[in-house]
Amino acid sequence: MTDIRELDRQAVLTSVDIVSTLTAPDLDRPTPCEGWTVRDLLAHMTVQHHGFAAASHGEGGDLAVWAVQPLADDPVKAYAEAAETVIAAFAEPGALDRTFTLAEFGGQAFPAPMAMSFHFIDYVVHGWDMARALGRPFELAEELADTALEIALAVPDDERFRKPGAAFRPALPTSGETPLDRILTHLGRSPAWPA
Repeated sequence: MTDIRELDRQAVLTSVDIVSTLTAPDLDRPTPCEGWTVRDLLAHMTVQHHGFAAASHGEGGDLAVWAVQPLADDPVKAYAEAAETVIAAFAEPGALDRTFTLAEFGGQAFPAPMAMSFHFIDYVVHGWDMARALGRPFELAEELADTALEIALAVPDDERFRKPGAAFRPALPTSGETPLDRILTHLGRSPAWPA
């Protein structure tokens, strides 16, 4: 398997490409994330990059680094900069040997490869969310799809995913046509959204 950092980098850069097409009128569009507009999703995606970068440096237990902020005057640039920050943090020598404390998981600590896999699956799914919201195509390379499917299927489908504010929603029935369809439905998204 390819280093999770490389897979994550590819997923993040794909999301940067998608976000780069965003215009101000797009910010109020709905997204596949229930109750969120593009503005909300972009703010979440931006802060998550900062949070995971902080976690890579031993500072992820501080809820303040995960607090969603209003979008910057140039949200596309701010998003690209946040993406560069997390990619650089994950690429540092020794990053794979660290422990990441993630305040959003109740302050629980995770081995770096596992925490990085959380970030990776989040950006595969949120990249798709953003692409769908903006009416853009979304393609997932086979290696990314295979690894993302393995990670997604490890996410339990239980009561935690039925609470407001949960990272994902309860699994949906799937025809399993593609790995991406299976990833999305397991994590509670309809590949046919907005239909």
